Amino acid sequence: MANFKKKDGSGSQSINTASLPDIVFMLLFFFMVVTKMKDQEVKVKISVPVATEVATLENKQVVTYLYIGKPKQPEIYGTGTRLQLNDAFKDPQSIPVWVEEEKKRLPTNLSPLFTVSIKADRDIKMGIVSDVKQGLREANALKIVYSTNKGLVKSRD
Repeated sequence: MANFKKKDGSGSQSINTASLPDIVFMLLFFFMVVTKMKDQEVKVKISVPVATEVATLENKQVVTYLYIGKPKQPEIYGTGTRLQLNDAFKDPQSIPVWVEEEKKRLPTNLSPLFTVSIKADRDIKMGIVSDVKQGLREANALKIVYSTNKGLVKSRD
């Protein structure tokens, strides 16, 4: 007959870590693909208006954003309505230079599709929006989109 020996509980089994690097790299690639880096910091308060007829943009690669509103830090930037282009406050006169820089970032085949999305606070005066539109017209950026939320339009009576 065969002799059966009982194992001693003195040694602990080690965990096989051969597949651990594969799992770590899989997680790393997953988070690299899924994570979207924030392009710019919005420095103005924006509560976009509500609209009934809303369409989504198809190709967001050709869209650049322009923000109009009151600064989030009024003690630093003042309380007046400001125009934010990329990460800096600018005047409407600097829009043509900004448009040219933004168009240079696009591939040449997508340059004709260049679109400016205006994200403006609902309580700003229309004068600055007119100045912005005039600057965009001078820069030959004629595709303009206004950002809104979908919902029922309420009257302000």
